[in-house]
Amino acid sequence: MNHISVTVDGVAYEDHVEPRLLLVHYLRDRLGLTGTPIGCDTSNCGACTVELDGQSVKSCSVLAVQADGCQVTTVQGLGPGNGELDPLQKAFHEKHALQCGYCTPGMIMAARDLLKENPHPTPHEVRHALEGNLCRCTGYQNIVEAVLAAARAEQPQQEATA
Repeated sequence: MNHISVTVDGVAYEDHVEPRLLLVHYLRDRLGLTGTPIGCDTSNCGACTVELDGQSVKSCSVLAVQADGCQVTTVQGLGPGNGELDPLQKAFHEKHALQCGYCTPGMIMAARDLLKENPHPTPHEVRHALEGNLCRCTGYQNIVEAVLAAARAEQPQQEATA
């Protein structure tokens, strides 16, 4: 067993874990954060995408021990904390960018990574950034529209802080 200290969605955790425990299983089984789905366990689908120290990673390809000392943000940790959705979550809802919803957490987390690096993406850039996240239901068009809508919603806030 290895000791880890990790902050998940703003909450600090100290734990002992098996060296082979995947981060996705730690989040779901130990912490009860089931908003991060297990898709393929091979890093092919992207459903389990979370942020690790601000960078999106597929949590089925990261060991929990690798998150020691890190900040993890899941889809459940987004938003201002008062039950409101963050801009991406809101845009996915408003643009009907989901059907079954299984890929949605990973899509949102990957899109957050894109918008941090490129706050004004083109539709092509959104599609390219989401290539590692698979959706079997939507055809992606509404997902792309949601990411672009969230980028537009964030622009006034970004310009006000600049």
